[in-house]
Amino acid sequence: MSLVIDADFHGGNILVEAVGPDFAELAIRPDSNGAWFQWFYFRVRGARGRSLRLRILNASASSYPEGWAGYRACVSADGEAWTRADTAYAGGVLEIRHRPPGDELWVAYFTPYDERRHQTLRSRATAAGARADVLGRSVDGRPIDRLTLGTGRRQVWLLGRQHSGETMASWWMEGALGRLLDRADPVARALLSAATVHLVPLVNVDGVARGNLRGNAAGLDLNRQWHEPDPARAPEVAAILAAMDAVGVDLSLDVHGDETLPHVFLDGADVDPLATPSQIEGVARFRSALAAASPAFQTKVGYPPTYAGDEAPGMCTRAVARRFGAVGVTLEMPFKDSVEAPDAVAGWSAGASRRLGGETLAAVAAVLQLDA
Repeated sequence: MSLVIDADFHGGNILVEAVGPDFAELAIRPDSNGAWFQWFYFRVRGARGRSLRLRILNASASSYPEGWAGYRACVSADGEAWTRADTAYAGGVLEIRHRPPGDELWVAYFTPYDERRHQTLRSRATAAGARADVLGRSVDGRPIDRLTLGTGRRQVWLLGRQHSGETMASWWMEGALGRLLDRADPVARALLSAATVHLVPLVNVDGVARGNLRGNAAGLDLNRQWHEPDPARAPEVAAILAAMDAVGVDLSLDVHGDETLPHVFLDGADVDPLATPSQIEGVARFRSALAAASPAFQTKVGYPPTYAGDEAPGMCTRAVARRFGAVGVTLEMPFKDSVEAPDAVAGWSAGASRRLGGETLAAVAAVLQLDA
């Protein structure tokens, strides 16, 4: 009997070319209305007692083929507990090998974070005192949720998953929010006394639902739309920017994942030729404090100052920093294992991302020059 493979669920992505008793020939579907692809998320049934070989045939044509070297796919027997599978990239094909303990196996590019978990996060936050509202609607009509904590005059914005396939950003948000809601935590208390913290955990809601890597429903990279967002094609960015205009921004932190680099690193608006001395100093304080707080963070490897080229002024970190005179920072996490904080079983994981979310609050407090 052949395996049964499907991706007909929130965030699913795979095309089945051929399938047999213990193997499948697969392809990743490109983003809706866009050419990017790297994210995959699918379910295998009928797997009990079988050593599976799952081959992704179009891996070499993906958006970041250099990211497959040293990469291991994420697998789960129940969709809840995830680990890494033996994975090899050769001849342009990504081959995943795994013997699941039961009949069902879930396979993903990184540990998924679906709509159910997002709603649970929102409910838990509001039950603990966070204020929730909807900033606007996506191209497909989905709500853009914001969670707000604190009453201080300084305005801090934490944004996650502009690129839908970078699910580590959602796990980071869970960790950051968990610490902010801890009334006994001195960093959280100091931060929420001095600042109002706005969290937009899931910016690209349509891309998440559709199983895209980067693009929204209109096929746009939202992290290139921040200079003058089109309300029709990039309503997600337009809605967030309007909310920022209403209250201002002192610090903008945009959380991402990088497909190729096995490191946690920053890309700051300090490299902008228009950056002011106070913005440059703010990024330096953030970098120094995060290095002290997180063993996974490093400063030697990252993007060059010329990263994104002519598109840089439309990126969130630079555009928001220019518009508001804010400190702007992009935080990147790996899809692979981290060189600085390796985990032979899980690689860089949901848990590691969650820990980093909590640790990063010390850097946010440092930018605001708070004493916890």
